Amino acid sequence: MIHRRLLFGLAIAAAIAPVVAQAHGPSRQKVTETIEINAPPDKVWAAIGNFGDMSWLPVVDKTEASDGNTPDKAVRKLVLKGGGVVEESLSKYSAEARSYGYRIEKVDVKVLPVTNYSSQISVTAVEGGKSSVEWRGAFYRGDPLGDPAPALNDDAAIAAVTGLYKLGLGALKKQLETGS
Repeated sequence: MIHRRLLFGLAIAAAIAPVVAQAHGPSRQKVTETIEINAPPDKVWAAIGNFGDMSWLPVVDKTEASDGNTPDKAVRKLVLKGGGVVEESLSKYSAEARSYGYRIEKVDVKVLPVTNYSSQISVTAVEGGKSSVEWRGAFYRGDPLGDPAPALNDDAAIAAVTGLYKLGLGALKKQLETGS
């Protein structure tokens, strides 16, 4: 009798496992990009440490910001060269640690195919007076429901964020190492 109940229980568990797995929804994706810059950490931090200044990111046309670098108060609106707008809020900030974290509050998924996005950027010293800049983010795909279109799936979200981070870090490196 116990053997039959065990087999019955296992059969039910096996039958509902795919439904439970699908009910969970999409997984939170993570991207981390790091670059070494031949410049001292204080110089690198001076270029990126102001939450309200995104002039080092090539896709940003202009930044409108308020409340400086005050966590849970500071906000910025990025007007992109392609016409999109991204609204972000500062969640944590440490000039001493040369690091800040932020969240996207509003973005059209056609501009950046993500939802529930949070990020952190930090600068650390490395040997020889150089710096390492790490930019990492965690997010869900642009369409967190059902079976998303290719432009809004996990792969599209990861590719978009990875491309953005590489573009930004590469431009920062060029700006600080060559002055252009």
